[in-house]
Amino acid sequence: MQKSVIEYLERTVCSFPNKEAVKDSEMSITFSELWDAAKRISNAIVAEGVAKNSPVGVYLSKGCKMVESFAGISMCGCFYIPLDTKSPDARVSSILTTLDANLVITDRNHAAQVESFFIGKVLVVENVLANVTADGGDENDMFQIDTDPVYAIFTSGSTGAPKGVVVAHRGVIDYIDWAVSTFHITSESVIGNQAPFYFDNSTLDIYLMYCTGATLKIIPESCFAFPAKLIDYLNENNITFVFWVPFVLVNVANLNILETKKPEFLKDVFFAGEVMPNKHLNYWRKHLPNCRYVNLYGPTEITVDCTYFVVERPFADDDPLPIGFPCRNSDVMILVDRQRLAKQGEQGELCVRGSSLALGYYNNSEKTMAAFIQNPLQSHYPETVYCTGDVVYQNELGEIMYVGREDAQIKHNGYRIELGEIETAILGTNMVDNCCVVYDYANKKIVLFYQAKVDLNLAEFRKALSGSIPRYMLPTEYHLEEILKQNSSGKIDRAYYNKLLR
Repeated sequence: MQKSVIEYLERTVCSFPNKEAVKDSEMSITFSELWDAAKRISNAIVAEGVAKNSPVGVYLSKGCKMVESFAGISMCGCFYIPLDTKSPDARVSSILTTLDANLVITDRNHAAQVESFFIGKVLVVENVLANVTADGGDENDMFQIDTDPVYAIFTSGSTGAPKGVVVAHRGVIDYIDWAVSTFHITSESVIGNQAPFYFDNSTLDIYLMYCTGATLKIIPESCFAFPAKLIDYLNENNITFVFWVPFVLVNVANLNILETKKPEFLKDVFFAGEVMPNKHLNYWRKHLPNCRYVNLYGPTEITVDCTYFVVERPFADDDPLPIGFPCRNSDVMILVDRQRLAKQGEQGELCVRGSSLALGYYNNSEKTMAAFIQNPLQSHYPETVYCTGDVVYQNELGEIMYVGREDAQIKHNGYRIELGEIETAILGTNMVDNCCVVYDYANKKIVLFYQAKVDLNLAEFRKALSGSIPRYMLPTEYHLEEILKQNSSGKIDRAYYNKLLR
């Protein structure tokens, strides 16, 4: 019985020691080199006296060193937290405070920056790899069990504080075993990574590499700004498998890139994170008809994905794309008012049970109890279900169809965002008196309605906001209101502002 994700890598190292494991824009490592680096990092963490199942932050740019750090942290029985080096220091500091973390792994380029906002121990990865022995290390996880945490990913929080979703080894193992057996991914696959490592979509890329011996190639961010350059990269690196946010696929389609150049080796096109428009998917299917297209759905709280849909039949451009059927060992329930199962065609909230569920939110029992509840359909023994807050229904073919969010949480360009966090940051600038942030789903824009004495100087305002939230969370449309409309309970009338966008 497998109890840790590191066992995937251990088996693969034995089978493919000299095969390329990971390549970034600066370096490439084999599986044996990855294993050696992981042991050195594991030993360094243990030498610092870090207890088993402790959180370890990883503040590195996406690349080989980040993958090595993840492996080393798993090897010594701790769990990793990917930290975004492009996020404001205040946000990263808030995450580390929530974790009460004692250790962060970084590199020489970021060490001084981390030390400016973190009071714990800082391990510089270049020094660790140069000086710490690789002897031992792989036995440090001998007392680990599969319900221990493997990572925590911090998502946007409705109160302005990020929430740390803690995922167990069991959830990742369940997910990867399902993916490998369902889609027959092998060591011959070459994975083209797009997802940031602080975004849970990257879990599939990383652990398919661990499990199968596939090579993981980390596509430079600059390629995604220039779709023609992106296709060149896919061809130059023999990419066969991608798991991207729809935004990337849409961008390629909008610029009609595939009319003049095609990814010659691509076989699998997976996507998740937001709604994939059939108009743009049809463009890909027309130009690359032999590829397999798979729509995946799931929040971070259920280990990446809980439903999937292999796109095989034709769809009109304006048809919605199903999110499909439950992944193996995930039970998806559509509940009405969290009291009964919805009938076919009736909308309800998508709720999930199974071993894929996260352990909860780190140091946030209130949020955990609100989202991870006792199964309302049975009360005979404790059984947790996760309530996604997503409204769905089942069509006449038994496929699950996504409708939208029932609260103020959105998916924007693949990122999961709580509009409340944006509002908190805006009010923290002291440049507005009150505000309401809504999402224009049709045009994929974050829209701000605000109350202020004068019009905002947008350059100054965006600069002030950039110290609190990442760029992808900044509003792109602004409306000055004399006074924000209230509803009957005295709260901002969000329904009114959402209707203004229609």
